Amino acid sequence: MLVDPPVVSLNAPAIPLKSVSTNKVSLTLPSQWVETTPQTATAIVYCEANFGDIDGKTANGLIRRSERYEILSVIDSEKAGLDTGMVLDNKPNAIPICRDLADALEQAGSVPDFFIFGMAPSSGMLSKHERGLVLEAMSHGMNIVNGLHEFLNDDPVFAASCIASKVEILDVRKPRAKKDLQMFSGRIAEVSCPVIAVLGTDCAIGKRTTATILTRALNESGIKTVMVGTGQTGLIQGARYGVALDAVPSQFCAGELEATVVKAFEVESPDVIIVEGQGALSHPAFSSTAFILRGSCPNGVVLQHAPRRSVRCDFEKMAMPTPASEINLIETFAETKIIGLTINHEKMSDIEVSTAITQYEQELGIPVTDALTRSPERLVEMVLTAFPGLKRKQAASA
Repeated sequence: MLVDPPVVSLNAPAIPLKSVSTNKVSLTLPSQWVETTPQTATAIVYCEANFGDIDGKTANGLIRRSERYEILSVIDSEKAGLDTGMVLDNKPNAIPICRDLADALEQAGSVPDFFIFGMAPSSGMLSKHERGLVLEAMSHGMNIVNGLHEFLNDDPVFAASCIASKVEILDVRKPRAKKDLQMFSGRIAEVSCPVIAVLGTDCAIGKRTTATILTRALNESGIKTVMVGTGQTGLIQGARYGVALDAVPSQFCAGELEATVVKAFEVESPDVIIVEGQGALSHPAFSSTAFILRGSCPNGVVLQHAPRRSVRCDFEKMAMPTPASEINLIETFAETKIIGLTINHEKMSDIEVSTAITQYEQELGIPVTDALTRSPERLVEMVLTAFPGLKRKQAASA
């Protein structure tokens, strides 16, 4: 699998680095996670019984895009023998799905540099079996990438295993020390380029994937665009700027995101900044969207919706909102506008996607597309329609 050049800045505020040598690769680590990783760093991703499904979103995202790691395989015994690209997008990519850790190591031919826990269960914790598997991976000499709310470096068993096996655990979600966290300051007003948030009507609905595709499409069209990640998967994939928002104390969420967006603007001088969404503003179980709207103060919002999803992910007694109701809530809550709707095509045929696009455009009066199955040019047109001044930037770069 080909990977893009390694990234050099992960979180907006400066973090002191320390050099660490492992028995596999030489890394430069900040206090919480890897900030720069060699392009040749290899990894296997654990996603037992969840690859291609909602709770496997970290593994799914890494297969679709990974700037930080070369993904060698995914572990999921229920889909063993299949090609990961075929499972996700019906396009082969030569990255296999393996039965177990032994199978993955055999197919790799040598011990990979990293073992990535590729699931995002609602509990945010490892099961007893998973704890044993992570310890086994460490015993083979693999560094661990952990995106859960459970911080393994704080566990004495895992800490001892790090010393014994001479490996590192990267607790991606672990926030900085409270003394270093930032409150909202109002500096977001200094960001003069359009800020676009990709929000959704539910969690695990494809916001990060759409944000990634939109960022790439804008850059390829000549509009310099930077994406700000707000969750663990985007950080693991290699987002240049980001913060795992749901692990930050609520008092600092808006300020930490504001500081990240401002840093991205100051360092990159982009034409557009895309902010990855989390959860949904209407979802009572999650508050991240409110902090994203407050902290990034987006000029526009792209809303992601799954037409065939009748109930909320992991909340079977909670009905999904309509796009119209979510749009009304977002535009009432924040001084912003919805510039387009994107479709998550789960359980939909291509004809059904086309029908949904037409119906929502007529109902909502905004552009509608599917980021994965339709041309990315439609996403670019969506942004240019909302911010026509960007056409001059595009023309200047041509």
